Parts: sequence; structure tokens; C-alpha cells
Amino acid sequence: MYLAGQRIKLSPFDESDLDLFVEMSMSPVMMKHVYDPCSYEEVNEAFAAKSQPWSMESDGWLSFGITEVATGEKLGNIGLKITNHEAKIAEVGFMIKPSAQGKGVAGEALSLVKNYALSELNLNKLVATCSTSNTGSFKLLEKHGFIREGCLKQNVIINGKYVDDYIYGLCKSAL
Repeated sequence: MYLAGQRIKLSPFDESDLDLFVEMSMSPVMMKHVYDPCSYEEVNEAFAAKSQPWSMESDGWLSFGITEVATGEKLGNIGLKITNHEAKIAEVGFMIKPSAQGKGVAGEALSLVKNYALSELNLNKLVATCSTSNTGSFKLLEKHGFIREGCLKQNVIINGKYVDDYIYGLCKSAL
């Protein structure tokens, strides 16, 4: 199973996504808005968990590698995790490598996942959390119809500092 856009395709995580996942998850620059950079062991555990077979009943992530169709280059990842099965709510999250940022990759990937989640999986709502200083991410969410529903003060600790997060939501009924 994969989702195809004009320039990218999304396919469930496999071993071809591991190197970029490791690189991004261990990078202080990439992780500055997400969490502390991971150790190699932590990254491998996270990748193994995110690579598990997925179904609507799963409690884990449905993780997709993002690949440029023309070149086959790995650009990042995006995924969703059902956080409330009864209410059909899923969290969405994404990471794009620095050289691919600002080129519409995340927007195309988010559109593909949003459409798949709300149409094919028949979910009711998507939510996303991002650091209040992660301007690129929250502007992208807003551009794709997500509404800022609140600010969670001192929600996480990254590099020993408290970080505020915005919480975003997109209801199927708003489309």
C-alpha cells in the first residue's frame, strides 16, 4: 500500500527508511522542536515500533517514508496514530530533512495523509502538536485547514528547557 502525489509517494516504513530516520532522530538541529536527540539504540527501538504492521485497531503509528518519485531520494517521514478509537481521532506528525524543507514536500505529504485518514480510514478528527517556536510546522498546519485549539504551557522539556506547544485540530465536518 502506498499513497502517491505529484512529486512524492508515501509508503509504509521499511528498512530503506532507517538511515534517514536515524540521521534525523539523532540530529540536534532536527530535534530542537521535537524532543532531545535520541541515542542510536533509542532510534532503532523507535523505528522498530513504527515499522510494525498497522490496522485500525492498532495503538501504534502508521508511519510512511516520503520518497521523491523522480529520483527515489528519501525526504522524510509522516505518520498517524489513532489516539481515541471510539471518537475516531488520530494524531499526525512529520519530519522533513533540511535539504527538502521549504519545497512543498511536507504540504504534499500532509495532504495525502489527511485525505487518506479522513476519507479512506473514515476518521473524524486529526490533531497535531508542535512547539510554539516551530513556525514552519504551525504555518503548514494552518495552511492545510488545521485550527489552533490551544497552547500547552511548559508541555515538554527539550534540552533541559521547558517548551510550550500549540495543539491543532482538523475535524472532518470542517471540510
